[in-house]
Amino acid sequence: MNQSLHADGEPRTTWPAVSVVMPVLNEERHLEDAVNRIMAQDYPGELELVLALGPSKDRTEQIARRLAERDPRVILARNPTGRTPNGLNIAIKASQYSIIVRVDGHSLLPADYIRVAVQTMEAHGADNVGGLMAAEGVTPFEKAVARAMTSKFGVGNARFHTGGEAGEVETVYLGTFRRSALERVGGYDETFVRAQDWEMNHRIRQTGGRIWFTPAMRVTYRPRPDLKQLAKQFFYTGRWRRVVGREHQGTLNLRYLAPPLAVAGILVGTVAGLAGFWPGWILPVGYFLAIPVGGTLLTGEELPWKARLCLPFVYATMHISWGLGFLTSPPGLGLTKDR
Repeated sequence: MNQSLHADGEPRTTWPAVSVVMPVLNEERHLEDAVNRIMAQDYPGELELVLALGPSKDRTEQIARRLAERDPRVILARNPTGRTPNGLNIAIKASQYSIIVRVDGHSLLPADYIRVAVQTMEAHGADNVGGLMAAEGVTPFEKAVARAMTSKFGVGNARFHTGGEAGEVETVYLGTFRRSALERVGGYDETFVRAQDWEMNHRIRQTGGRIWFTPAMRVTYRPRPDLKQLAKQFFYTGRWRRVVGREHQGTLNLRYLAPPLAVAGILVGTVAGLAGFWPGWILPVGYFLAIPVGGTLLTGEELPWKARLCLPFVYATMHISWGLGFLTSPPGLGLTKDR
């Protein structure tokens, strides 16, 4: 058996058993690669993978069943809602081990991911540890999205997007949890169709838990393949982040408010400009010159030229969609009736 070190520096010969949980919906394109990466982990302890299958419209379920037949460590559970938080709770309930690793169907884990997660958790007494959401695209458009999602111009200064030193943070990408922490806060709140990771980590911190980021954990993330899907992703993320802000007062900061403020400024300035007040154009023109155009000039280096042409549209779509989602979030969204 491989050896490593405990937090106290002593050699380790036993490792805790780990359950990997993955909600799956319409992941035909990436599921097999994602599962293969998990089952090939360089982890000396026991490991199982629970797939919570939503009602997919593609070949996701057939692929999942084939993977389960091939490896008995792959367990299938039914998630009739197709919603991510419901699927996570279903998978966690169907799992059996004390460490829970949350993974998406379009995330590709490096071989040492779980081993590093367990070591980091023990070393820092954390309830949840996570690392970099390393967006990597295949097509020119996806490469542009990947560059925007790893840039402060695109997503602000969150360490799990842009990197940084290891340490305590508000939230992490995906996450490796102690089951005891999930049980302490009652699991994922199924109200939150989006933003459930941030909301979960907030409750863990509110109950005295520690969320730890380390750049040593790096997950390959496949971005959305076109503007329509990218806009939908960011629109609903912004909409549900507003719900988190209403539910947990005092959690909104400038990073979250910047997109809606930009959208409001663009709208007000455009209306004023169209009404004949020419200084109004300073706001929308200033935004597009500073962020989509300026951001592309500063962050588009080394991208293929087709990807660089996509980048201004990607920046604008991310910001405007997120801001519109935040501004139009219905007051009743996320109430008990939406569970």
